[in-house]
Amino acid sequence: MAPPVPTLRLERLLWKAGATRVAGVDEVGVAPTCGPVVAAAVILRPNCRQITGVRDSKTLSASQREALAPEIRRRAVAVGVGAASVAEIDRLNVYHATHLAMRRAIARLGGHDHVLVDGLPIAGFEADVGPYDAIVDGDSCVYSIACASVVAKVVRDRLMARLAVRYPGYGWDHNAGYATAEHRAALRALGVTPYHRRSFAPIREALAGIVQLDFNLEAVDAAPAPEPEPDPDPVAALAR
Repeated sequence: MAPPVPTLRLERLLWKAGATRVAGVDEVGVAPTCGPVVAAAVILRPNCRQITGVRDSKTLSASQREALAPEIRRRAVAVGVGAASVAEIDRLNVYHATHLAMRRAIARLGGHDHVLVDGLPIAGFEADVGPYDAIVDGDSCVYSIACASVVAKVVRDRLMARLAVRYPGYGWDHNAGYATAEHRAALRALGVTPYHRRSFAPIREALAGIVQLDFNLEAVDAAPAPEPEPDPDPVAALAR
């Protein structure tokens, strides 16, 4: 069955009510075991025409997303991208870090009238961003959210590909940090990097295995694992 095509139904209702700067917001990178969470916010021109092929980024190939992202940016009134670092994910938990990334993306829009965000209602979100609607599966049915999902996915995938050059062997350029069999094998062989989320179970398990190995080798005074270094801002990183 073909994936659903998002519509502008909600945006049109808000435009008609006078909210001309409607921001669709989505995030990527909640489930991977490493790297930041990245969110994007996209404001479209009122009564715009939809770009053929835009839908939930999870239903698109990498090449399709790469082709659509610059067209979305070209046609949008404003695009904001925000991230939450590995250190913030481990400190706040990934749920709260995701909402932090969303707020950062929205703050980069230069002003907005209303927000449409993918997912369930977020406690305290309206106090930070103003009027908003939370739409479950919004990336599959709301066009501006689908646009945001494509932009966010392209930014994060490019960032993970850059990190893969710095930390080869984990396959981040094609697994985006998900706990694939290849990635788990690399953790056993190469260990944990500063970009792995130590609050996530697979990483805790990998660290426990490393500690046990050190103990067996009588390395009782082994140094503790280093604190994760701050993740680079995705916009700045991709501008270099």
